Amino acid sequence: MSDQKIALVTGGSRGLGKDMAISLAHRGIDVVLTYRNKETEALETVKKINAFGRKAIALQLDMGNFQTLDAFVKQLQQTLQTNWSSNRFDFLINNAGMGATIPFLQVTEQLFDEFLNVHFKSIYFLTQKCISFMNEGGRIINISTGTTRFSNPGYSVYASMKGAIEVFTKYLAKELGAKGIGANVVAPGPVETDFNSAAIRSNPEMKARLSSLSPLGRVGEAGDIGGVVAFLCTPEAAWINGQRIEVSGGINV
Repeated sequence: MSDQKIALVTGGSRGLGKDMAISLAHRGIDVVLTYRNKETEALETVKKINAFGRKAIALQLDMGNFQTLDAFVKQLQQTLQTNWSSNRFDFLINNAGMGATIPFLQVTEQLFDEFLNVHFKSIYFLTQKCISFMNEGGRIINISTGTTRFSNPGYSVYASMKGAIEVFTKYLAKELGAKGIGANVVAPGPVETDFNSAAIRSNPEMKARLSSLSPLGRVGEAGDIGGVVAFLCTPEAAWINGQRIEVSGGINV
C-alpha cells in the first residue's frame, strides 16, 4: 500500500478548482479531480500536473444529480486501487459549484433545489460516503464565500447554502476529530474567473466597484486561493481545525 498523499478535488477542471489541484500537486500531493461536463479542460489540468511529475486522474461527477453519488464513490475506490494500489485517500476538497446572480424575489423553487443539491446536499453526503476510506490525519476543505459575511444582492440562495456549509464544517471538525480528520472552510472573496458566467471578468464596472472595496485595490485571482487550500493539507497546518479562513484581500474589512 502506497503512503503517497492523495487529494480529491471536486470541480477541479477549471477556475479555482484547477488552481487548487495544481497547487496541491506542487506540494507533492497526487490528485483525483472531477469535472461536470468539461472533460477536455479536465484532461488539460491532468496533463499539467503530470508534466511536473505528479499523478492525476480526472473523473466525471455531476453534483446536481444526487442519485449518481454512490456510483461515483465506487469509481473513486476503483481508481485509487488501480492507480495507487490503495483503498484510501487523504484530502477531500469540496469545491464544485454553480453560480447565478438572481434577486431574492425572482428565485424559483427549481433554482433553489438545484443550488441545494450542488452546494449542500451532495457535499454533505459525498463527505459522509468518503469518510470510511479517508486516512487518519486527513483533511476536509469546504469552499464557501465572502458573501456569508457581507451581503451582495442576488446571492441570497448561493450564500445561504454556503452558510449551511460553514456550520456543517464545524460539526465535521467536532465529530471527526476522534478519527484524526480535521475540517476547515476557505471563503474566497470576489475572484476573476469564468465562474457565474464570468460575472466579474466580463463586467468592468463590477470589477472596478469590487476592487474599490478591497484595501489592496483589486479583485482576487485563481492563484490567490489554491495555495491556501494546499497549505491546509500540509503538516504545518495540522493544528488549524474548525476554522473559516477568508481569502478576500480584506474586502469590506
